[in-house]
Amino acid sequence: MLLHQEIEATVKEAVNTIFSANLESVELQATRKEFEGDVTVVVFPMLRVVKGNPVAIGEQLGAYLVEHLKTITSYNVVKGFLNLVVSESYYLNFFKGIKDDNTYGHLGPQKDSNAVMVEYSSPNTNKPLHLGHIRNNLLGYSVAEIIKASGKKVYKTQIINDRGIHICKSMVAYQKFGKGETPESSKIKGDHLVGSYYVKFENELRKEAKPIFEEYLNDDFSNYPTTSAYKIKAINQILSTLTDEEKISEEKDKIMEIARNRTPIMGEAQEMLRKWEAGDPDVVQLWKTMNGWVYEGFEQTYKALGVDFDCYYYESDTYLLGKDNIKDGLESGVFYKKEDGSVWCDLTDEGLDEKLVLRSDGTAVYMTQDIGTAIQRVKDYPDIGGMIYTVGNEQDYHFKVLFLILKKLGYDWAEHLYHLSYGMVDLPSGKMKSREGTVVDADDLIAEMAKTAEEISKDLGKLEGYTEAQKKSVYNIIGLGALKYYILKVDPKKRILFDPEESVDFQGNTGPFIQYTYARIQAILRKADFDWSKNTPAITLHEKERELIKLLETYPEIIQNAAAELSPAIIANYTYDLVKSYNSFFQNVSIFGADTAAEKLFRVQLSAKVGNVLKSAFALLGIEVPERM
Repeated sequence: MLLHQEIEATVKEAVNTIFSANLESVELQATRKEFEGDVTVVVFPMLRVVKGNPVAIGEQLGAYLVEHLKTITSYNVVKGFLNLVVSESYYLNFFKGIKDDNTYGHLGPQKDSNAVMVEYSSPNTNKPLHLGHIRNNLLGYSVAEIIKASGKKVYKTQIINDRGIHICKSMVAYQKFGKGETPESSKIKGDHLVGSYYVKFENELRKEAKPIFEEYLNDDFSNYPTTSAYKIKAINQILSTLTDEEKISEEKDKIMEIARNRTPIMGEAQEMLRKWEAGDPDVVQLWKTMNGWVYEGFEQTYKALGVDFDCYYYESDTYLLGKDNIKDGLESGVFYKKEDGSVWCDLTDEGLDEKLVLRSDGTAVYMTQDIGTAIQRVKDYPDIGGMIYTVGNEQDYHFKVLFLILKKLGYDWAEHLYHLSYGMVDLPSGKMKSREGTVVDADDLIAEMAKTAEEISKDLGKLEGYTEAQKKSVYNIIGLGALKYYILKVDPKKRILFDPEESVDFQGNTGPFIQYTYARIQAILRKADFDWSKNTPAITLHEKERELIKLLETYPEIIQNAAAELSPAIIANYTYDLVKSYNSFFQNVSIFGADTAAEKLFRVQLSAKVGNVLKSAFALLGIEVPERM
């Protein structure tokens, strides 16, 4: 039994014995540094079932705990806080128990727990991965690893958006401007090559849309007739009354969108989509070829980023799923049909709205596909008991509706669906736009991070004797570590302003600062010219050593909390606390200048364990640690 569990059980026993009352839970926290003690029992919540003065109650509980728990040597009460002093022998014995456990904190798959499927990445095949995808991938991968460490089986997956008008845009532009270019002939990664044609399409589209837009803006429909003329006239009427530039721009964008859809090149893209859906062999072959280029490019980026997947789903395979489920739902009363033949789900009783799940012509919408895909995944992997969707917060409402519909359809596992919603990533220079080709490319950012790490590392001059290949490897580890840590240390729900230079700082709450501490520990272990794998000696613990062991003790709980909250930030900030504590120990306690051989041995062992936990925790974030920096 862990110390906190032991204390909680004994406090409940004491309350029952002394006050004839029952506590459902006990609030424990770390004792504040200005008071003597290791663990604090908060008395105030007990006043709901135990009447009396909180100080007097604390005194009685403290005396009971000292008498009945060997691990508690003394106590003190400050107002309604009972501060407990834990015996030194407890901490020494605890450290002996974890010293050689290289999987400390991790649980193997628990027999009675269901598997969890974590979806992340899920890109479109018309452009390369960018900074927004990086946050998505890092979050999804890390959450999957944390859940795995907490004792559950995990499947990592993605659904690739490989169909639709956006794909056809790149294909049309390639047909018009490509001249048979390939990734091999151009020496450009396949996803970058296809993405460049998406930008070319948009450039051509803007060029064609401009004269149409200008005529529509003047209520002139003679050259470009449109069924939306009434809508454009209404917008122009609104424009004549506006003075706010931002609102004027918003209304003009509505007209531009109509103009874009009237261009010849957009017509070509729409025709290509119709041909693809009809199975036109030439269009399908071009689609397969260009998607193949993209997949190869994606895999290179995933490898560079250090993320992986167990299985893949493709929207071209799943977009027809869900129709049978809608039919079943109609029969059971979950859905209803309107006069035009469209099918809906009424969610107004749950505070939402009515949701379309099948158009009047029988075609599916995204919700239909997502319903069918979720059900298909459980068929493919019957041990799944829940799913986590790593998708930006602009889709919050979509997933509320999806999960509610799946519950109404009667699926037990729908109770364990979670939308890992996250905020966008901005740069100091502003927002990114795919259409204009101004996104921050993932490959470029990874390379830039390594370059920044190289410049800083050279200034520190710590890699003498390394070959150029070894140095390059270290620079990449530091650069990627900086990028990943900067993103993962922030609560997923918060928006991030990413500053590449700030992230590679070797001071403060950064990846390189923690990596540097790990490298320092490895240097200590290399310097230790004796066998430090022996049994841990009995010594008198220094205050700084005690603090470190207390932090190490919380690591298994940190993993479980991070898994429950689906928050890598909990792991990231734990590593920062551990590093701060270790650096304080390093500055205040001499390792090789210790008074006795036993103390020196213990301090090397303690350093080694801290390094082991740092490496373990960083692995959960997908971050490597270098042996030297």
